[in-house]
Amino acid sequence: MKGKTLGILLVAVIVLGALGYFAAQREDARFTESKLGMGSPLLDKFDPNAVASIRISASTNHLSVARKNDLWVVSDRGDFPANFATISEFLRKLADLKVARPVDAGASRYAALDLVDPAKGAGVRVELIGADGKTLRSLLLGKKTMRGGEDSSPMGGGGYATGRYLMIEGDAHSVALVSDALATAEPRADEWLNKEFVKIEFPREIEVLRAEPTNSFHLSRTNEFAEWTLVDAKEGEKLDMAKTGQFSTVFNASTINDVIANPDAAALGLDKPATAKVVTTTGFTYEFKFGKPQANEDYPVQVAVGAMFPEPAKDEKPEDKEKRAKLQEKLKTEQAYSKYTFLMSKWTVDALLKNRGDLMAGAKPEGGKPAEGDSPLGLPPGLKIPGLPGN
Repeated sequence: MKGKTLGILLVAVIVLGALGYFAAQREDARFTESKLGMGSPLLDKFDPNAVASIRISASTNHLSVARKNDLWVVSDRGDFPANFATISEFLRKLADLKVARPVDAGASRYAALDLVDPAKGAGVRVELIGADGKTLRSLLLGKKTMRGGEDSSPMGGGGYATGRYLMIEGDAHSVALVSDALATAEPRADEWLNKEFVKIEFPREIEVLRAEPTNSFHLSRTNEFAEWTLVDAKEGEKLDMAKTGQFSTVFNASTINDVIANPDAAALGLDKPATAKVVTTTGFTYEFKFGKPQANEDYPVQVAVGAMFPEPAKDEKPEDKEKRAKLQEKLKTEQAYSKYTFLMSKWTVDALLKNRGDLMAGAKPEGGKPAEGDSPLGLPPGLKIPGLPGN
């Protein structure tokens, strides 16, 4: 009996030990102790200057920006120049990240913190790659903390992000809460583009050609201070100077909204575009093509830039030589835009999409005037409002 009892006790001990082992394993899966110290750098010995490209992934969306020939470009937009300030600030933030709070979290808790593969959940992956193509660091960005609370509001109300959970991939002991939400870490190519566009200075001639010839017009002036005149004006046509003033600053400080990768001319209306030609007093010529409005009333735009500068004088002054060099550099920069198709806001391109009649004195404002009998405020006819004439 004693031998049998001893055997039973040994089996019980083994079973309890196994249960304890598996329970400990499950607990380890829930909690892995962070090796990071509060206030310590998250990315120790990270050199932002060693990064040659950045890849950001979220769900099925991906973004790639890369340094090519000492210029940062957005690979997903045909290598259009990226906003260097956005990139340098992002890399600087990563280098300066401090641990606001170490987090003990195992595999079973990753989903609750959104620290999961972007293909399987809400995580965001940021890959920092060196010039040799090797990954320097790969980070998983998880849930943001809002307004000092640790979790985003389920109602999606007001407030602002104050931090974010983050993990260095391949290191289960590196989960931490950082005090920067890294809001720019999103795979939205339009947010990483250099939004600068051509800058037209001192226009002296503008010719707009529309599909309907009677809507086309040609404006000219003798210098940048003169009033615009209508070339080949018809009898009874008189320009409204209040409406032509906008042409003096057309595309003077414009920006793009996005770059269209692999544009389909027919789908964008660029196979039968409205066109505009602008000539400046400094010798530049800009030829625009405008397609049909897309989402948010953004217009597809293409531009070709040329210039004719006078021959330099034999006794050219140093300041004139410097001015000439700046104009040639401007031409080189702006001619590079001809390779791309852009999306631009309606208000940016509106002046060059006007019809001839819109510029004349006495023309109805956009939308026309109310019909006879209509309320001037668009209210139901017959409604009396105290204080208004006739009421």
